[in-house]
Amino acid sequence: MTASGVRVRIAPSPTGEPHVGTAYIALFNYLFAKKHGGEFILRIEDTDATRSTPEFETKVLDALKWCGLEWSEGPDVGGPYGPYRQSDRKDMYQPYAQQLLDKGHAFRCFCTPERLTEMREAQRSSGKPPKYDGLCLKYSAEEVSAKMASGESSVIRMKIPTEGSCDFTDGVYGDVSIPWDSVDMQVLIKGDGMPTYHMANVIDDHLMKITHVARGEEWLSSVPKHILLYRYFEWDEPVFMHLSLMRNADKSKLSKRKNPTSISYYSALGYIPEALMNFLGLFFVQIAEGEELLTIADLVEKFDPENLSKAGAIFDIQKLDWLNGRWIREKMSEEEFRDRVLTWAMENDRLKAGLGLSQSRISKLGELPELMGFLLKSDLNLDPSAFAKIKSPPEEILEILNTVQPDLEKILEWNVEAIEAELRAIADRMGKKLKVIVAPLFVAVSGSSRSLPLFDSMAILGRSVVRQRLKLAAQAVAALVGSGK
Repeated sequence: MTASGVRVRIAPSPTGEPHVGTAYIALFNYLFAKKHGGEFILRIEDTDATRSTPEFETKVLDALKWCGLEWSEGPDVGGPYGPYRQSDRKDMYQPYAQQLLDKGHAFRCFCTPERLTEMREAQRSSGKPPKYDGLCLKYSAEEVSAKMASGESSVIRMKIPTEGSCDFTDGVYGDVSIPWDSVDMQVLIKGDGMPTYHMANVIDDHLMKITHVARGEEWLSSVPKHILLYRYFEWDEPVFMHLSLMRNADKSKLSKRKNPTSISYYSALGYIPEALMNFLGLFFVQIAEGEELLTIADLVEKFDPENLSKAGAIFDIQKLDWLNGRWIREKMSEEEFRDRVLTWAMENDRLKAGLGLSQSRISKLGELPELMGFLLKSDLNLDPSAFAKIKSPPEEILEILNTVQPDLEKILEWNVEAIEAELRAIADRMGKKLKVIVAPLFVAVSGSSRSLPLFDSMAILGRSVVRQRLKLAAQAVAALVGSGK
C-alpha cells in the first residue's frame, strides 16, 4: 500500500457532551493520516436512536473543530463515500444482513427481552459470563418463515465458530489470540431494522475504504466479531490499533463521575485548544526534557506509530495547567492574547447574555464583576460557610445537590426552559417547594445567594461546568455534614 492510500476515521456517537477521550483518539488518527499523507475522515455513529440527538452531533463537530482538527470527508463537508451519518445509511445495511443469512453466517433470533434477561441471570448465578445460548439456531428455515409470517419480532445475530481462536496482530499490542468460545453471538440488526455498532462499523469502514482502525483499547475484545464479519463478506481487513485508555492519576478510568471530561468544560474554563492538543499529543511522541511545547505540526513531525506506549495515558490536570500557562505566556503576542480573551468571553454568548441579565440589576457598572463574574471564573473556591445563609439544614442541602446532579444529565437539550422544567419536576418528586431546591443551587452555581437568575445562569455556563460546580458544592456540604456543624 502506498503512503497516500492511508485512510483513517474518527467515529463518535452523539449521545452526550464530547469527551476529551474522543479528542485523544481523534488526534491520534489525525497525526497518523498527516504522517502518511493520507485522509482523516469523520463519521457520526448514531445507531443509538434513543440517545443520539442533533444537538450532541453539533457539539461533537464544534468540539473537534475547536481542537483544531480538520477532516477531508464528513457529514458537514461531504465526500465520495457518504452519507457520513449512520442513520442516513440505514437502508445500506439490510442487503448485507440478508447476504449473511443466505450464506448461513447469521440467523434470526426471536427471543424476547424477558427470556434473554432470565438467561443472563441464570448464567451469572452459575458463574458463567453472560452470552447468547444459541436457542434460535435450532429453528428450521420453515419454522423461521412461519414465525416471520405471523409477525413475531426478531433480530439478526451472527454465528460464531465453536472451536479455536481468533488470532490477529494489533498495531499496538502485537499478536493477540482470543478464543472463539468467549465471543458472543452478536446482534447485527436490531428489531427496529437499525444495525448495531458492530455491523454498521464494519460495513462503513469497508465502503469508506478505511485502511487503519485506531480506537480505544476497550474495543480490543470486539475485534474477533469484526474480523469474522470481514471474513464472512470476503473483504480485506484493516490494520487494527488499540490505544491505551486515558486514566486518572490513581489509574482509574477517566470518567465524568470523578473528574471533568467534557471538551466544553476545558473550553469554558479558558484552556486553549493548542495547549490541550499539545498535552494529548505528548502521549504519542518521544521527546527530550525541554521540548514539551509542541504545535500540531511539531507533533506530526515527531509522531512515530511504531513506538507507542501500552501504559495508560494519565490525564494529569497539573501538567495541562502548566502547558496552558506556557502557551499563554510564551506563544502569544499581546494582541493575540487580547483577541483570545475576547473570543473566549464571547463563547456561547457568555458575556453578551450575562450583561443582558445584569443590566436591570445594577446601579453602577462597577457592580458587574461581583454580580456576573461567576460566569467567567474557572473555580468558585466554595467552602462550607458559603451555604450558611440557607435555611435548609446541611443534610437536606446535600440531598438536594446529590439528587439534582444525576437528574440534570437526563436533559437532552440544555436550555433555560428544559432546566426549569427539570428542576420543577425534581421539586415535585422530592416533595419540596421549588425555592427550597433553588436556594443551594444558587450558591453552588454562582458562589453567592444573590446572583443572576438561576435557570439562565445554568444555561449560559453549560452542562459540563454546572455538573462540576454541583459536584464541588456537594463535597463542601458533605464536609459540613461530616463535621456535625
